[in-house]
Amino acid sequence: QVQLVESGGGSVQAGGSLRLSCVASGYTEHSYCLGWFRQAPGKDRAGVAAIENEGKISYAHSVKGRFTISQDNAKNTLYLEMDGLKPEEPALYYCAAEGPWYYAEDGAGEPTSFGYWGQGTQVTVSS
Repeated sequence: QVQLVESGGGSVQAGGSLRLSCVASGYTEHSYCLGWFRQAPGKDRAGVAAIENEGKISYAHSVKGRFTISQDNAKNTLYLEMDGLKPEEPALYYCAAEGPWYYAEDGAGEPTSFGYWGQGTQVTVSS
């Protein structure tokens, strides 16, 4: 059974940085895509970034150039480095596995192809 545990959330001022981590266990399907999603109150869950099994990386249009996704296979850990956080980006950030990554019409990632989810880590951005 795949388990995903996120950490690293917190509160930062606008323009600040945070690094999120996601430790994966029970993960034996190497064709899976790993991704980060976020959901703000009253809004739909949306993809932020993902790494496909062959190494292809995708970003939501709104975060490209500011966020960096990476993984350490030896530690079974997925990371999301977030720089230049904006006041409109506070949300519960989730790690997810399965995929593949599809772009929704708004340029974010489509969550429906991901079947495994962590509990989320809260990110707050103050202006």
